[in-house]
Amino acid sequence: MNEQIRAREVRLVGPEGEQVGIVPLERALQLAADVDLDLVEVAPMARPPVCKLMDFGKFKYESALKAREARRNQQQTVIKEMKLRPKIDPHDYETKKGHVMRFLKAGDKVKVTIMFRGREQSRPELGYRLLRRLESEITDLGYVEAAPKQDGRNMIMVLAPHRATKAAAAAATAARGSGSSRDRDSAVEASPDAASGPAGTTGE
Repeated sequence: MNEQIRAREVRLVGPEGEQVGIVPLERALQLAADVDLDLVEVAPMARPPVCKLMDFGKFKYESALKAREARRNQQQTVIKEMKLRPKIDPHDYETKKGHVMRFLKAGDKVKVTIMFRGREQSRPELGYRLLRRLESEITDLGYVEAAPKQDGRNMIMVLAPHRATKAAAAAATAARGSGSSRDRDSAVEASPDAASGPAGTTGE
């Protein structure tokens, strides 16, 4: 950048992306100084290297903002697990189904495990039927990503949220984060000036 550039001449690009052409390095530095901008190498391996006139401080700031926003919008995939018994009580089933729906609404995947014990292992259709019932009752929120399969004494199925469900969860998370930031800013604005000292003192 600027005087750190060692090439004798550069292919210069203006601040709006316009092509200026190949000019001596001294001329490019003078043009940058004339408009109070930096001369930044954007393609140092080119021959001659490509340089652009820009406000490098502003460019770094905007790039950091974009990177932070991208990280904020990137939602990591979380896999929750819900365990059921093939002869689960109807009330327990509804409770656990509610948990599964809550996980999907939050944008998480859910691994549903049917645990067989003793003679139940000879009746895998009970677990399969239960998983299919659960699948049919959560179709508004998610879909079966991995079909039911036997894994030792357990039967496992993986549910994933629909794209729209996951997007809604990400938007809700972003909105909560924005609200928290506004609350913190309001709290700072409402707090008394620490420099004014305790009440009743004059600072004399």
